[in-house]
Amino acid sequence: MKEFLKALSFGLEEKQLLNEFKQILRELVLKDIVKEYKHKFYLNNGFVFGKIDISSKQTGFLEVFNEGFERDLLIEHKDLNTANYQDIVVCKLLPLRKKRPKAKVVMVLKRANKSSLLVSKKQGNLILGMNIKTGLMQSLNASQKSLKALPLGTIFKVENENNTIVEVLGHIDDECVDEKISLALYNKNEAFTQACLEEAEAYGDFVEASMYENRLDLRHLNFCTIDPIDAKDFDDAIFYDEKARELFVAIADVSEYVAAYSALDKEARARGFSIYFPHKAIPMLPRKLSENICSLKPNEDRLVFGFKFSFDKTGEVLKEELFEGIINSKARFHYDEVDEFLEKKPNLGTFNWLYALFKLTQILRKRRLKNAFEFHTLELKMILNEKQELVATRYESDTPSHALIEDCMLLANKVAAKLIETGVFRNHLPADRKKITKLITELASLGIDAKLKANLFEFIKDVQTLAQDLGIREEVDKLIIKAQKRAEYASENLGHFGLGFERYTHFTSPIRRYSDLILHRLLKAKLRKDEKTFKYLLLNINSTCESLSVLEREADKVAFDFMDRKFARWAKKHLHERFRAFVSENININIAKLDDELKGAELILLDESANLLQKVELEICDVDIIMAKIFAKITQNLESLERKNV
Repeated sequence: MKEFLKALSFGLEEKQLLNEFKQILRELVLKDIVKEYKHKFYLNNGFVFGKIDISSKQTGFLEVFNEGFERDLLIEHKDLNTANYQDIVVCKLLPLRKKRPKAKVVMVLKRANKSSLLVSKKQGNLILGMNIKTGLMQSLNASQKSLKALPLGTIFKVENENNTIVEVLGHIDDECVDEKISLALYNKNEAFTQACLEEAEAYGDFVEASMYENRLDLRHLNFCTIDPIDAKDFDDAIFYDEKARELFVAIADVSEYVAAYSALDKEARARGFSIYFPHKAIPMLPRKLSENICSLKPNEDRLVFGFKFSFDKTGEVLKEELFEGIINSKARFHYDEVDEFLEKKPNLGTFNWLYALFKLTQILRKRRLKNAFEFHTLELKMILNEKQELVATRYESDTPSHALIEDCMLLANKVAAKLIETGVFRNHLPADRKKITKLITELASLGIDAKLKANLFEFIKDVQTLAQDLGIREEVDKLIIKAQKRAEYASENLGHFGLGFERYTHFTSPIRRYSDLILHRLLKAKLRKDEKTFKYLLLNINSTCESLSVLEREADKVAFDFMDRKFARWAKKHLHERFRAFVSENININIAKLDDELKGAELILLDESANLLQKVELEICDVDIIMAKIFAKITQNLESLERKNV
C-alpha cells in the first residue's frame, strides 16, 4: 500500500497497478484527489498520504509518505474524520497559520483495525471507553443511560467507522475474558461460518480407500506420528525402511478436502495459521478436518502427500520422489516417550526402525549445521487451572526426539523448494548492519569482545563459541535471534540465512499453515503436468505471501498478548512481593524477566539504569490489567551479593 501511494506522487502507469489497488485508485480519481495525465496517474497538489498516530489528548499526527516533509503534520481532533490510530489516510493540507503545518483527513484508505476494544471507565460524570491497545479514551456511540446500566470495566467491541458497540465481551475482572480480548485485538475469530462447517461435515469421518486406486497404497508400512503430548492435529507421519535405506515423510493431504476458492479455503486464507493458547488451539480449519479426517490419527486410513527419500550408506540423498498416497499410522508417540526410547533402547518391535532413523538424522544434522545456526533456546509453557488462572510455568528445550522430527521435516521442506521457481518460499535474509552494531554493543556489556567480520555467518558462530565459554550461550542466542531479520513468505526464492539453505519453503504443516496448503496445490499441478492450473493458482500470489507474513506475526501477537494478560493477573495477586529476576533489555527501556518459582514474566523496571543479564531481586510496584503491563523496581543486586558470599 505504501509503495503504491508513494508512486502516485511521481506518476503511476495503469499497467504497473496491482489488482488489489484498482478500486482505491478509482475512488481517488472520482474524488478529484488523483488525476490522469498522459496515461499516468498523479496525486493532485494539496493532498498527502500517510499513517495516523493519535496522542493522549486525541490530537492526530500524520507520518507523511510523500517526500519533502521533515515533520509530522498536526491533525486536530475535529479533522480526524473517523480516522484511528495507525490508519492509512489521504489528508488535505490546511492553510499555514502557525509554525506547525496542519492537515485534515479527507479519506481513510486502509483501517489498521476495523474494530477496537474499549473498557468502560468513568471520567467526571461521563462513561467513556479506554482503548485496550492504545490506552486512549474515547466516546461511545451509545446513550449514557445504557452505559451506566452496565458495570464499570465492561469490555466492548466497537466498530471504528462510527464508534458503534457491536459486542459486549465481558468484564475485565473475569479471567476467562482474556482469550476473547487477545483474539479480538487482532480481529481473530474462533467460530467458523456455517458454509465452512457444512463443507467440512460433507467429508464424513472415514477415508474410503477404494475411491483412491491411483494413490500409492502404503497402509502396510509401520508409520508413526511423534508430537507434543497434548496435540490433536497430526500433520506428519514418518516411516524408515532400514534395509532399503528409504525414508517416507507423509504429510496430511489437506488440499484433497479444501478446494481453492471454496468457503473453507477463503476462511483458511483469512486466518493463515492456527493459534495456540496454553489451554486450547484456535484452528485454521474446522475441527472436523483439523482433528479428524485430515489428522493422521493412529489406526485410521488417511490421505497423504509426501516424499520418499533414498539414501546411500553415508547418509547422502540419492533420490527423492513426491507422491500422493494413503497410509494407516500404526502408533501415536509423544516426544517424551521417544526420548525415553532413545535413551533406554527397549525393543520396539515393528518400530525398531526409529533407532536407525535417529542415527541417520544425526548425520543429516551434523552436515546441515556446517552452514546453519544451532540456537540453544527454551520455550515457555504456561499451566492454567480450570478457571484459566495461571498456576505455574516451565521452560521446555528441544530434545533428541525433536531433532529427529525436525531434520525429517527440514529435508522435505528443502526438497519441495527445489520443485518450483515461483510459488511460496520461506525466505530469511541476513541481519542489517544497524542491528548487528546494536548486538555488538550488547555483547560488549556482557564482556564479549566481538569483532565484526565480512562473513556474517562466521561472526555469529564466533560469538556463540565465546558465549559458550562464558556460560551464557542461551542468553546470547536470544540476543542474536532478536538481531536477526524475521523469516517471511515470498513468491520468489531469496534463500534462508539461518538454516543455511539456498532454497526453502513450508510443506509439512498444511493443517495449521495456509502457506503449506498453497504449496501442496502447486506441487500437485506440477506432478500432473497441469500448467493451466499451476498458473491459475499463482494469481495474486505476491499479495497472498505478503498477507501470510502479516498473519503469522498477528498469530504470534495473539499468543503473546494472552500470556502477558495471565502474567499481569498473577502479578496483581502478588503486588509488593519480591522475586528473583534478570535484566533482559536495557536499551531505551529497562525490562526484567522473572526467574523465580514462576518464570518468564516481563516486568518494566522503574529504575533508570540496569546492566544487561544482571541478576536482581525486584518488587512488583504496580500492575495495569487492561494494558497487561507489570511495573517493578530493583531492591537488590543479587550478583554483588553472590560475589560477597563466595
